Amino acid sequence: MIKKIMVCFGTRPEAIKLAPIIFEAKNRGLEVRVIVSGQHREMLKPFLDFFEITPDINLEVLKPNQHLSDLTASIFSKMRPILEQDRPDLMFVQGDTTTTFACALSAFYEKIPVAHVEAGLRTHDRYSPFPEEMNRLLVGRVAAYHFAPTARAFENLKNEGTPGHCSVTGNTGVDALRLTSEKLKAKISGKQQSILITAHRRENHGKPLARICDAVVELIHRFPECNFVLPVHLNPNVQSIVREKLGSYHQVQLLPPLDYLDFVGKMMESTVILTDSGGVQEEAPYLKKPIFVLRESTERQEGVEAGVAELVGTETQKIVDCVSRALTDSAYYQSFQKAVSPYGDGFAAQKIFQQLFQQLFQH
Repeated sequence: MIKKIMVCFGTRPEAIKLAPIIFEAKNRGLEVRVIVSGQHREMLKPFLDFFEITPDINLEVLKPNQHLSDLTASIFSKMRPILEQDRPDLMFVQGDTTTTFACALSAFYEKIPVAHVEAGLRTHDRYSPFPEEMNRLLVGRVAAYHFAPTARAFENLKNEGTPGHCSVTGNTGVDALRLTSEKLKAKISGKQQSILITAHRRENHGKPLARICDAVVELIHRFPECNFVLPVHLNPNVQSIVREKLGSYHQVQLLPPLDYLDFVGKMMESTVILTDSGGVQEEAPYLKKPIFVLRESTERQEGVEAGVAELVGTETQKIVDCVSRALTDSAYYQSFQKAVSPYGDGFAAQKIFQQLFQQLFQH
């Protein structure tokens, strides 16, 4: 029987999607140990404060311009004594970050079962996104419980012969969004047309990000009354290009990374969302916002097939054409709003624990 769980994460998207797991575990009377790697130190704290989550241990692994191998090695070395001392009955990890991979493998070395939230996402290209695609493949071989957000993700796991228990639960990020958006509804205006942009993924650094910024410049000229909101990631590779390309335009708000509450508010106020974020692809459909995905491939293909998102890549002209159509063609815009999100109903955490305890009871 499970009495104590460990929840490990390092980035804000992981924290958002694991917060409902923490709440549900505590509601069920389980002891919860929260471990953060410190990978997104500044971006993580406001979210943890908002949801009143206090980490038990911070690994403090963040260093400037850190190589992935150094980050992985640091997490390994710091997790071993923690696991040897705490000996949780189960470790929860989420998604595909280096923290997720390193913590999962650390637990495996100690023969502690791992539960993988948001399991089964695949692009089938091991270098895109990098290193996330390989991280989630490797966690898929380590974990004992695989909680897929969608039927497609579940089929990926089954087709790979994934060991352990696999089930479809929906996405816990929608759980967090449901709770947050209900609190914010009264404060949202959304009177002015607004385009929210997030672009920070490693594979978009350099020329792809420059092309995205060029598209924003063209859209500024086409829609001078439109407001453009771009929270700028702290990575210097993002900061330098974005500020050089867009810093002189008064229609563009270049903001520091937003805490979760503020970002949800910006999503709710937006007319259109441009993003290379996996989490936003899942969240925005719940809010009925058109999403244009700034990537060449996505492991969240269900959203594209359902009509809640469109994959536009990073070519300037395609981005400009798609956004222009959304702002001028009401039927096209409404097609996004009428589509049904494939990412769940906002109660995934409950389903995860129902599946988990059902499996434990059977064994």
